[in-house]
Amino acid sequence: MTLLRLLFLIPAAVFAADQPKESDFYPIGNIPNPDNYVLEVGALEHAPDGTIYAATRRGEVYRVTGALDTDLSKAKITPFAKGMHECLGAAWRDGALYVQQRGELTRLKDEDGDGRADTFDTVSDQFGLSGDYHEYAFSSRPDKNGDIWSVFCLTGSFTSNVLWRGWAVTIGPDGKTTPVCSGIRSPGGIGFNAEGDVFYTDNQGPWNGSSSLKWLKPGSFQGHGETLRWYAQAPGMQKPLPPQDQSRTVKEQVRNPLYVPPAVMLPHGRVGQSPTAIVCDTTGGKVGPFKNQLFVADQSYSNITRVCLEKVDGLYQGAAIPFDEGFGSGIIGMMLTPDGKMFAGGSDRGWGARGGKPFNFDRLVWTGRTPFEILEMKAQPDGFLLTFTQPVDKAAASKPDSYKMDAWTWAFRAEYGGPEVDRVTPVVKAAEVSADGLSVRLRIEGLVKGHVHNLKSPGVRSADGLAMLHTDAYYTLNNIPAQ
Repeated sequence: MTLLRLLFLIPAAVFAADQPKESDFYPIGNIPNPDNYVLEVGALEHAPDGTIYAATRRGEVYRVTGALDTDLSKAKITPFAKGMHECLGAAWRDGALYVQQRGELTRLKDEDGDGRADTFDTVSDQFGLSGDYHEYAFSSRPDKNGDIWSVFCLTGSFTSNVLWRGWAVTIGPDGKTTPVCSGIRSPGGIGFNAEGDVFYTDNQGPWNGSSSLKWLKPGSFQGHGETLRWYAQAPGMQKPLPPQDQSRTVKEQVRNPLYVPPAVMLPHGRVGQSPTAIVCDTTGGKVGPFKNQLFVADQSYSNITRVCLEKVDGLYQGAAIPFDEGFGSGIIGMMLTPDGKMFAGGSDRGWGARGGKPFNFDRLVWTGRTPFEILEMKAQPDGFLLTFTQPVDKAAASKPDSYKMDAWTWAFRAEYGGPEVDRVTPVVKAAEVSADGLSVRLRIEGLVKGHVHNLKSPGVRSADGLAMLHTDAYYTLNNIPAQ
């Protein structure tokens, strides 16, 4: 009887091992909210003493204590500030919380130590506001120079009716506000990579066939021509050419040298639909093996995508790989603490979100188990180099038919969004596995500059027989490396 039961259990165990779940590695816990505060989180920040500040799109800020403990039941939420206007950025500096409101960057300070803000000082309001619903404003933490970066949505999807709408600016500690980049449409978040370069997420719309992660290279143009009207107020900045309708990003780079194409496309309807916050894993391994990679949240899909970047011929490019889903609502604010705890909060705001709740405030913590994943995907002159989080089964990984690839782009056009176009099917001709089993060199015919290359790896297993947690990777090939 015991042997019979064992025989029945073996297939179940094999099946379970072959079907890993995200929650096996990165479970999601909910921050307790017994007072039922409406936590439509728009931004998150933490102070050196471990206090977390949750700013909301409703114009409130809450203090959260105890949320770093293993036991989330110890977390406590208390009001810190109210009466503000749509808070979508938060940064702690010099004992104060800097909050991006729709109409200004504000410094909040608790002068008497009672846990509530006493002073509200305008740091900068040197940008326009018309009252249009679409004029969201997002801000970053301080950069290496001490400046906070702010990015401003257009007036509606198509126009820039007031100053700096569709631009990125830097705001110094003294409030000095400097325009830096134009051509922005509808940002959902802003952050830095490990090198300190600035990126933002732009949402699908005019001049954006799909949502994407974009590099805010100082002086660059991000593609939306309605923002060009403000160059007269930006002395010393070179004005780009207006974009050309129905073009392609590779053509625009040649025609319009100030144009910087998206670093990583986030294919609409595949990895998400409305990307938002950006955080970089600078924890040194406390979130798993993804050191210095970016995590990008999505409001519509209530999920997080992992991005590994590289620079080829002066441009950022790289792969978007699914990371974790199942958050309570549409993520807008996200934060990673030095000890590797990831916090994510947001709202459905009437747009809807896969999470199903009207708002959420969640925490994700790595269990210490390492999922079998593509760790990095890097461009080669004749294909891609894949590295993995665990050694692969060499026999399976060396078969070209363990991989499939297709590739496409989007028209660069003034209309809203657009379909995938110029589709091709690159062919994996060879798969060369390294001696340690941690990398595979794919030799591919049919790479196309400017296309997103969707790699599927259904036949790859780990040396221990595990299936990959996520088999899709989407690489934006802005440049093909030289021989």
